[in-house]
Amino acid sequence: MESLTGCYFDTSVLVPLVVREAVTDRALRFVESHPDNLVLSDFGVAEFSSAIARLVRTEKLTADEGRAALDTFDVWVAHTTDQHRVGSVDIAAATTFLRRLDLALRTPDAIHIAIAERLGATLVTFDRRMAANAEALGIAVATP
Repeated sequence: MESLTGCYFDTSVLVPLVVREAVTDRALRFVESHPDNLVLSDFGVAEFSSAIARLVRTEKLTADEGRAALDTFDVWVAHTTDQHRVGSVDIAAATTFLRRLDLALRTPDAIHIAIAERLGATLVTFDRRMAANAEALGIAVATP
């Protein structure tokens, strides 16, 4: 795979980096092959936190496992990624995407796509629908 200038991770890739899932090995290999290009948003961090809390509430993780996952993620974010804040410009762009009636976008996906676009980063996702919508909007996409 060619070298990417920036890899913006959505939650579908973040969770399996910390919680064992069928796609964990693929996610880890992608991170290992792009160690200097990892980009996150504070929105992605919040969405990751929500996903872990949901796994605890649905008893797929214990509370201790959930806390450990959050701690591991926080250390990884602090030492490995370049984090950006979501801004009103991202919400405005996401709203524009959502108002296109030819796309089947959910609000969180539109926000992630808008952030990737603003940063000029490649959107990294396992979500096929999100990837197809991003590509339709002219955003570079990588699926580990």
